[in-house]
Amino acid sequence: MFTAFMNSRYPGIKTRYPAEGRRKWRLRVAEEFWNLSAQDFDALPSEVFTDEDTDDGDSDLLDDLTEREEPGLLVRTDFSNEDSWNLFIAKFQNAEQELADALKSPTSDVVHDGDIAMADPNATEEGEDDDDHPTLIIHVLNAESSHLKALFDNKSNLAILRLLNDVDVRKAPDPPYDAKPIKPSSRLTAKRGYQEVYYGKNIWIYDAQSNVDECVRAVNQIGDMYGTASGDSWRARVTHICELQFNMSFLGMKIDFGGLDRWDYSERLRNVKEADIEII
Repeated sequence: MFTAFMNSRYPGIKTRYPAEGRRKWRLRVAEEFWNLSAQDFDALPSEVFTDEDTDDGDSDLLDDLTEREEPGLLVRTDFSNEDSWNLFIAKFQNAEQELADALKSPTSDVVHDGDIAMADPNATEEGEDDDDHPTLIIHVLNAESSHLKALFDNKSNLAILRLLNDVDVRKAPDPPYDAKPIKPSSRLTAKRGYQEVYYGKNIWIYDAQSNVDECVRAVNQIGDMYGTASGDSWRARVTHICELQFNMSFLGMKIDFGGLDRWDYSERLRNVKEADIEII
């Protein structure tokens, strides 16, 4: 449904706002989709098969920050404490080097989620695909210009996703047979049976709390379980985030807390509230 809607609206949005770039254009189309009246929404085709990629080749204003080989981005959103940031980065770089060294030797069958050690069923056998292991896992995005600092300063998970990922809409996860409807409904959880989701680099956010706990917000791009939301996050320790990124990107690991909703509820509320703010 959304693919057809995107194909029909994207060219006009692009013409109307020529200076904004791909991600903002897609966000504006998504905004129109969510703002449809019930009658117009019901009139949309339920299923369309198309290979057309409306935004194929279109650039974005922040592509220079995201078009990198690393699958993850560590985004600094707090600039209040340089000493804490420098200490954090030193520990991050040490963990990054430890992972790089480990990848040169037989791989371990244990991965960490920041709180729990889990056996990974997808771990490679000794020596398997050693030459395919990447040397760069997470790129550190530490804004230096005043413009970029203002863009990232104290931003929510959703705001960072919208800046550095591309929006899409998919069918929302099916509710369990005994589940109560999500109230209030939100485009990030389930609205009219659909859910707003994001695709692109995995996002790790350094915030004000990181100055104290040396953890970052690990941001979920898609709310995979009914009741959870796109943009949900949990706090991951600096010593584990490179290993986590590697296991998620190359070994197929997913953080789902065994089906429990252990995401940071305050960040979810912040995202849900911001999702309904008109895009300008």
